[in-house]
Amino acid sequence: MDHKTINVTKNTSEEELFSQEKLRSSLQASGASKEEVDIIINQITPYIYHGISTDEIYKKAFAVLKKMDSTFAAKYSLKRSLLELGPTGYPFERLIGALLKEKGFEVKVGVILNGECVTHEIDVFAQKDGNAYAIECKFHSDARGASNVKVPLYINSRFLDVQKQWNTNPENVVHLKQGWLVTNTRFTKDALDYGRCIGLTLLSWDYPKGNGISANIDSFGLYPVTALTTLTKKEKSQLIAIDIVLIKELYFNTGVLKDFNISVNRIKKIKNEIGRLLNYNYGNTN
Repeated sequence: MDHKTINVTKNTSEEELFSQEKLRSSLQASGASKEEVDIIINQITPYIYHGISTDEIYKKAFAVLKKMDSTFAAKYSLKRSLLELGPTGYPFERLIGALLKEKGFEVKVGVILNGECVTHEIDVFAQKDGNAYAIECKFHSDARGASNVKVPLYINSRFLDVQKQWNTNPENVVHLKQGWLVTNTRFTKDALDYGRCIGLTLLSWDYPKGNGISANIDSFGLYPVTALTTLTKKEKSQLIAIDIVLIKELYFNTGVLKDFNISVNRIKKIKNEIGRLLNYNYGNTN
């Protein structure tokens, strides 16, 4: 069968032509070499059929990647790993807080602030260079979820209420400069247009281009524990329940895994996977 004429079914139930180049690009983003990507594509291409879901293609590629190198598999599954941080949005807020700390901000997660009209809970409150920023996180546990224009409209109205109260309070020594809106999936075009128009900073999986959540996680090694291939789904949930969200946090606190009845041998494998993802020298770290 000519793969150039095969349609695949997206998560939105829409169909599009199967693109081997798109698959190649996503595999290379995991860190796999050109030769390794060629091997993966050659293995799974014979099993691509008309109407196959993109989810099924992902599973086939992930299975081969996992056998080849668990680090590649973890990076390849990053977008899905963020979806698994739910059902609440708090772990995602923690991740965004950690990202801002890496960028030099002072950060508090989950802050109650008075507005001129009502009180608001701000997901992440960040300060840097004499300015403060109120960051709202819109978490989706479904890859099809998107934040439409109603979300920035709502977030901006909350921000303006808080900003008016904050900046007229002489006790506040920093200026509340701007509101941000962050989501783990994507924004609709109207949401992006509105956000840009009113000066609301927007951050999503791949927006701004080259500086979205995905690029920042790779840059700072802020992989969530849900990305690890050496942990079960239950173990990931147990870690999040005790507020261990990032693999960086787990790397230096692997003793908690003993409480989950994980063997010493498996703990070594888990720590080794984390070390490779973070490029730490596993052999020299206790």
